[in-house]
Amino acid sequence: MAPTTTMTMTEHESALQTVRDYHRRTTHRYATYAAGPETLDWDAQPAPFRHYVGAPRVHLPLATDDDSDVAARLRLDWRMLDTGLPALPATLGALGTLLHLALGLTAWKSTGPDRWAVRANPSSGNLHPVEGWVFAVGMPGLDDGLWHYLPETHELELRASFEPGCAPGLHVALSSVMWREAWKYGERAFRYCQLDTGHAVAALRNAAAVLGWSLSAQPVRADLLASALGLDRLPDFPARRDQATEIEEAELLLGVGAGQPAGPLPVRTVQRWYGTASTIDPHPMYRWPVIGEIAEATREALPPAELPVPPREVDAPCGRSVGHVLLGRRSAQRFDGRHVMAREEFDGMMQRMQPCRAAPWDALPDSSRIDLVLFIHRVAGVESGVYFLPRGPLDAGAGPALAMHHALPRVEGLQCDLRLLATMSAPALARLARSLHCHQDIASMSCFSLGMLAEFQVEIERAPSAYRALHRQAGLLGQMLYTEAEALGLRGTGIGCFFDDAVHELLGLEDDGVRTLYHFTIGRAIDDARIETTPAYAGIATEALAA
Repeated sequence: MAPTTTMTMTEHESALQTVRDYHRRTTHRYATYAAGPETLDWDAQPAPFRHYVGAPRVHLPLATDDDSDVAARLRLDWRMLDTGLPALPATLGALGTLLHLALGLTAWKSTGPDRWAVRANPSSGNLHPVEGWVFAVGMPGLDDGLWHYLPETHELELRASFEPGCAPGLHVALSSVMWREAWKYGERAFRYCQLDTGHAVAALRNAAAVLGWSLSAQPVRADLLASALGLDRLPDFPARRDQATEIEEAELLLGVGAGQPAGPLPVRTVQRWYGTASTIDPHPMYRWPVIGEIAEATREALPPAELPVPPREVDAPCGRSVGHVLLGRRSAQRFDGRHVMAREEFDGMMQRMQPCRAAPWDALPDSSRIDLVLFIHRVAGVESGVYFLPRGPLDAGAGPALAMHHALPRVEGLQCDLRLLATMSAPALARLARSLHCHQDIASMSCFSLGMLAEFQVEIERAPSAYRALHRQAGLLGQMLYTEAEALGLRGTGIGCFFDDAVHELLGLEDDGVRTLYHFTIGRAIDDARIETTPAYAGIATEALAA
C-alpha cells in the first residue's frame, strides 16, 4: 500500500517494519513478558512533576472557586454536557477550569509514609508521562507566549514569550516524558504513553464541554511541534547520566475554540526562552533504546479523517453531577465480586461507546475502527460468557478479519448490538479472564472486562504513525468508559497487561489484520480503608465537589 504521508517509499517501508517489529517484541506471552526492568527502586522513582527553574509563574483560579463562572455547571447532571452548553468567555478563570478538570490534581492519597497524587486524567501505574502546554495570545492575565502547566500547584510557568503582533488564539499541546513509564514498564512503555495521551485528550475535551468550548487535534509534524515547545533545546534539559530520561516527546496540538471554531497554530516568533527543566531521574538503572526507535518511526503527522457518525442523542439524567464525574473519577484497585450490574445500565453504557459527533469523540477525528470483545461476568439478564460489540455497522467498515462476526447471534432485548461468541460457566469465565489479563483478579471480579480490537494492518500500512493514533483512540475510549462508570456509581480500571496472542487465539485471529491494544474492567469498587484521602489543593474542600 502506498504511503499517504510525506515519507518516501523507502522511509515508509522502514518505519512500517519498525512498527511491526516493536509491536511483536513488546507483546506479552504466557512464556515471557515484554522486556522490562528486573528490579525497581521505589525510593528513586522518576519525578512525577516537572518545572522549569527560573520561569515566571502565574497562579490559576480553580474550577471550584466560589466566584468561578463554572461553579454552577459543576453541579449540573453529567448528561447535560450532551446538550451543548453556551460558551463562556476566554478568561484566566476559564483556562484554569479547563486545566483543573482535565490535567489537575483531584486528591492526595497516603498510607503510612507514602503519599501520592490522584489526577483528573488517569495514567498507567499512576506514572503520568503526559505534560500539558498552553499557547496563549490575547488571553487576559497572561503574557503572550508558551506556558507550561504545573498540576502540583495549579500554576502556569512562562516557557517562551512571543514577539508582539501574533494573532489571538488559544491552543493546548501535550508531550510525554516517556522515561516515567519506561522506568517501570520497560519497552512496552511507548504503548502506555500513547494510551495516556488519548486519556488526556478525552479529559481535555470533556473539560472544554463544561465551558461550552470546542477542542480538536491539529495536524502538525512532530518535529515542528517539538520545536515550538522548545523540546529540541537539549541544553535546557540537562541529564546527569542519560539524555533519554530527561527529554520529552511532542505528542499533539489541540486547537481550542471559545465560542468559535478552533484554528491552526499560527507562526509565532519567540522573543525569549525561560527556565531550565528540572531533573526527572538523576540515576537511571536501565536503557530502552527501542522506545526512541518506535517514537521516531511514528512521528509523521496524519491528516484528519472524519468518521461519518450521527449526532449524540441526549440521554435521561443519570443523577451524578459534572463535578462528581470529572473530579471524583478514580481507578478501582479491587472489585466486589458479588455486585450485579443492572441490564439497562450496561445497555446504556454500551450504546454510549458508539462514536458520534460529540465530546469526546470529536477531539480525535479518525476513520480507524475499534470494536470490543467483552467478558461479561455479572450483568443482570445476560449470561456469563464472551461477547462481541461492533462500534459501527458490521456491514459498513468492518474489515475481512471481522467478517466472521456477521453471523454471530445478537443478544435479544438490548438496544446495543451485542453479539454472542460463547457462553460459559461463571467460574470458567473468571479463570479465562484472569488468565488472559496477566493473572489479575480485577479482570474476573468485576461486572465485565473487555478488550479493544483495532483494524491494525491496514492502518499502519496507510501510515506508520497510525500506530500512535490507534492507541490514542483506545485511550480516548478508555476515558469514556471511566466517566460512564463513574456516572453510574461504578468504577473502572484500565488494563495494560494482557497476553496479546492468547486473546487473538481465543478469537480466531491469526495475522496482524486485527490486534487488541488496550483492555478495561468495570464494577463496584472496594475502597481500602487504610488509605487516607486529603484535598488536592490547600484551602479547597474538594470533597464538596460531588454534591
